[in-house]
Amino acid sequence: MKNKDIIIGIVTGIITTIIGSILYLTFFSKFDLVTSIKQVMRFNSFNKLVNLGALLNLAAFYFFLHKDQELRAKGVLIITIILAFVFLIQKLF
Repeated sequence: MKNKDIIIGIVTGIITTIIGSILYLTFFSKFDLVTSIKQVMRFNSFNKLVNLGALLNLAAFYFFLHKDQELRAKGVLIITIILAFVFLIQKLF
């Protein structure tokens, strides 16, 4: 049960990052979603987009904490730290 809850949290973190990225493109871009994604890839701004999308992980984290599901919140935190670490390494090298 313990590992299952952490995996649910990790999957939730990944899904909320994707949803957050799509929402950011939808609300703050002048173009449609497909054109916006092409522009992001063209200008190598994918890391910035995913980082902005990861802000939605805060909502998932606090939701799980509010519902006393600490292991799921831990999973969301794990994926957020992994994303930050990967983009930090990519930025440095």
